[in-house]
Amino acid sequence: MTNTTLVDADIGISPRRRSLSLPAWLVLICIIAFTALLLAGAAIWKNAPPVPEIVRSQQQEIILTKAEIQAGQETYLARGGQHIGSIWGHGSYLAPDWTADVLHRWGLATAGVLYNDNPDFTQADLEALPVAKKASLQAQVSQEFKTNRYNTETHELILTNAQTEGLKKVFQDYQKLLAHGSAIHSIPDGWFKDNTQIRNVTSFFTWTAWAAAVNRPNAPFSYTANWPHDDLIGNQAPGQFIIWSIVSVVTLIAGIGVFLFVYLTQEETDEVQPVPARPAVRIPTPSQKVTSLFFGVAITMFLVQIIMGMFTAHYAVEGEGFYGIPLINFLPYAASRTWHLQLAVFWIATCWLAAGLYFAPRFGGIEPKFQALGNTVLLGALALVVVGSMIGTWQAVTGVLDIKNSFLWGHQGYEYIELGRVWQLLLIGGMIFWLWLMYRAFKPALKKEKNPTGLSHFFLYSAITIPLFYSVGLAYTNHTPLSIAEYWRWWVVHLWVEGFFEVFATVVIAYLCSELGFLKKSSALRATYLTTILYLGSGVVGTLHHLYFSGTPSFIAAIGAVFSALEVVPLTLIGFEVLKTLKLSQEAEGFYRWPLRFFIATCFWNLVGAGVFGFLINPPIILYYSQGLNTTPIHAHAALFGVYGCLALALMLFALREFVPENTWNERLLRFSFWMINGGLVGMLVLGLIPNGFYQLAVSINHGTWFARSAEVISSPWMKWTVWLRIPGDIIFAIGAIAMFAFTVRAIIAVFRFPVKPRHTELLVAVGASNDAGTLRQRDAEIDV
Repeated sequence: MTNTTLVDADIGISPRRRSLSLPAWLVLICIIAFTALLLAGAAIWKNAPPVPEIVRSQQQEIILTKAEIQAGQETYLARGGQHIGSIWGHGSYLAPDWTADVLHRWGLATAGVLYNDNPDFTQADLEALPVAKKASLQAQVSQEFKTNRYNTETHELILTNAQTEGLKKVFQDYQKLLAHGSAIHSIPDGWFKDNTQIRNVTSFFTWTAWAAAVNRPNAPFSYTANWPHDDLIGNQAPGQFIIWSIVSVVTLIAGIGVFLFVYLTQEETDEVQPVPARPAVRIPTPSQKVTSLFFGVAITMFLVQIIMGMFTAHYAVEGEGFYGIPLINFLPYAASRTWHLQLAVFWIATCWLAAGLYFAPRFGGIEPKFQALGNTVLLGALALVVVGSMIGTWQAVTGVLDIKNSFLWGHQGYEYIELGRVWQLLLIGGMIFWLWLMYRAFKPALKKEKNPTGLSHFFLYSAITIPLFYSVGLAYTNHTPLSIAEYWRWWVVHLWVEGFFEVFATVVIAYLCSELGFLKKSSALRATYLTTILYLGSGVVGTLHHLYFSGTPSFIAAIGAVFSALEVVPLTLIGFEVLKTLKLSQEAEGFYRWPLRFFIATCFWNLVGAGVFGFLINPPIILYYSQGLNTTPIHAHAALFGVYGCLALALMLFALREFVPENTWNERLLRFSFWMINGGLVGMLVLGLIPNGFYQLAVSINHGTWFARSAEVISSPWMKWTVWLRIPGDIIFAIGAIAMFAFTVRAIIAVFRFPVKPRHTELLVAVGASNDAGTLRQRDAEIDV
């Protein structure tokens, strides 16, 4: 039998049936999906809302300029950007959505000018009008804002007299708000001290509001598909959103049906293999010992992230302090929230990178020269990036850094990619160095496998995507048009975090299960290809569901709705994988039990957090009303920690289990940590985030996005009580995290402090092809401390 036939047989392709193999299908699907995503990006760039060179009144008075709008964007991003309110619904949820707030204020002031030539017109004044008069006035305001008066030849925008006078009132209001802040919204006093900066930032907000209201050329809705919802302006959900939401639900049901049919009619080939009740504990190589320090750093960042989360959540009930302490003077809301999100990405990624460094010599069978030194250097570089970027973001938020230096060393202003550009480049360099360290240790496994579509090569390919797709964050700057910047940002947030890091973790788990004897290698390889095909086949194009209201053409919503629904289909596979993993857990009872339990938790939260809560906000008609509200954190907490956090802990425990001395491995502490962490997350969701988010959603549907984000709603008793009700879940979760920290620190001390006295050692493979490198295969031994 030829090598090709063996490969096909390994991944489930009959030698007699020469159809496309699974690797070929994966390549084809990736080419089609990324082609579609890139073409969508070209359409977004072509149809993005224009930034007028000059905004004039009908009397030719210059009101705004393009330079002011762009300077306002750069200034806003430099001072924390999406961590102080949001733009087009992207950002934090405590301060106003600036697009919705400016648009409604502008609309009210314009209504006042039209009604009695007085821009001091409030929502209460509007509600007090007779029904017929109110409807007539709203129709006039809608006509003012919906008519597109942008000249594509001169690149000038003309505002009506009523809009011009109304906008002056908005600038007066924002002069006070941006200079003196708002305790309710946790906006610090002196957020912007320079009147020029305040004017520029307000100009930027005004442009986003104009793009959200004015109709696209030859379309009955705005550049943001009539988001935000605001009856006064005439912003109502486009009818096609209902159609595509129905299509997405039908697609989801049909997709799950087809998947279940195929899955259940296939022969069961993924046999669970018997494994020893207590496999031999491995003697760690020097480089693998260093990886345990990575885990210690990661768990420390996890604890700090939890503390920052508590500070951030508490700002919702005590806008300027923490139980009477004026925290806003030392750690403003934008800084605490930035650190909370940054540290989440940092500690999870650190666990995953450390797992790669541990498993590379484990799978490759060698310990290259100076590998431990390389790992140590990488750990120091990562620590430098983490500490440096956190200091930089704090300096940017508090105004220590100027606009230019803020972008380079401080805060880029976008969620999940907050760190300054210099730190971002250093992090990418660290990932490339990590890839090289992994490759040199894993190279023997690649040579042994020879076949470029095997599991070892798949492991390498998935590792390459980690630095590659994080580098996409370099495709925009702080003055890139907002629609284009959001497009590239979601490549990183969705494709890097939710896509290729998950693929990498899937391959690691599959490889590990095959190496440990849980699954046949052919079964693990086939399952990995199928899972990756299903996930990337829907997930790549599904990135577009984040861009419904980011100044994108209408077909983006149609494509994003369908493919985001299909993203749930591979997550149903998780339900079946849970059953399989439970079998594995039973086979490995007493040894790999708790690493596998955290993997089971990953499967559960993948289905619930990413699948159920993700689809909850994905259909266009639902997201139209829930964009920028506290419904998103329901999905974010359940998916980011539930899926990626638990997976990071599972990978960490798999590695530690193999070389931590037996008398240090505390099963009771792990059991306690497991149930406290997962139980705390459930309490956090059920008691706090879910009732909080759904209340705000109901307000948005009934009264508009502007009102759902207003001080009246944010400071309402219901919103505050649901924040307080989070405390039990938060405390339980934190106690579980502390238990995990104690376990990890104890394990690391045991690895480095206690002498290893093996009763017997067995040299698996003597120095062979790697003799000139002076390397040996790692030894298996039962240890006695």
